[in-house]
Amino acid sequence: MKIYDMIVLGGGPAGYTAAMYAVRAGLSALVIEKVAAGGQMTETAAIDNYPGFEDGVDGYTLGGKMKAQAEKFGAESVNAEVREVFLMDKVKRIVTEDSEYLSKTVVAATGAHHRKLGLRHEEELIGRGVGYCAECDGMFYKGKNVAVVGGGNSAAADALALSRIANSVTLIHRRDSLRASKVYHEPLINAENVHLLLSSEATEFVFEDKLTGVYVKDKITGEERMLPLDGLFISIGRSPETDMFKGQLALDDNGYLQAGEDTRTSVPGVFAAGDVRTKALRQIITAAADGASAAHFAEEYLADAGGF
Repeated sequence: MKIYDMIVLGGGPAGYTAAMYAVRAGLSALVIEKVAAGGQMTETAAIDNYPGFEDGVDGYTLGGKMKAQAEKFGAESVNAEVREVFLMDKVKRIVTEDSEYLSKTVVAATGAHHRKLGLRHEEELIGRGVGYCAECDGMFYKGKNVAVVGGGNSAAADALALSRIANSVTLIHRRDSLRASKVYHEPLINAENVHLLLSSEATEFVFEDKLTGVYVKDKITGEERMLPLDGLFISIGRSPETDMFKGQLALDDNGYLQAGEDTRTSVPGVFAAGDVRTKALRQIITAAADGASAAHFAEEYLADAGGF
């Protein structure tokens, strides 16, 4: 049975960058992706903040280009869902629904998904007025009216960032006070174009070809009204894809893989790259940077380990 030098779990920007760097260094690499190349970025219709695309690029196209580039240099890919991983031995074992694979190193690049509101039509409106990353897509709403759903640090930061771009920003939160750190409160209050809707929740999208508004319900009075909008950003947290690693790799309090800038996890030969690891900034470019680091330190690990 073939033993790869590296198996990458996840075919997003972190995963395919790791694979590309690995094969260019002379290592054998297999990428296992359960959906499509690009991972979560395939949901983004226009990416304007990734270098090299002055006119922007959609996430599906960018993911396909990353895959093609890695495969050009010799990386292999398989579409499959990983069921179990066995990482504690020197040779790691990855089990999918219909096969299993062996590798000397593993790069966990499984990502993290945005938590959704769960309202009707949410999926079909992604990229058509509904988004999850104000830092990625905020510029599309310059001079327009937008809202942010959430009450934590991310939602507060998104609202402040959008206030410098949009005409007006409404922050909708279901509790009577924000959960965000106090450092955000005064800037939010002082921002003239930021409006707080506390004790409120979004209940229904209004749209034609794209989002035109959202119904908001006052949780105290029960009154419901329609808020006209050009865009709505949902910022109620992320969930890392780490269930398969529980009991084997160290996780932080939020469930992300504990790994520093060298991407090394708590188990030798296993590396964490991209949104799945503990980090301050989760962007396509930082995920790609993690992939390059993971490949470098995996190569270093293999050179030092010997005995395979």
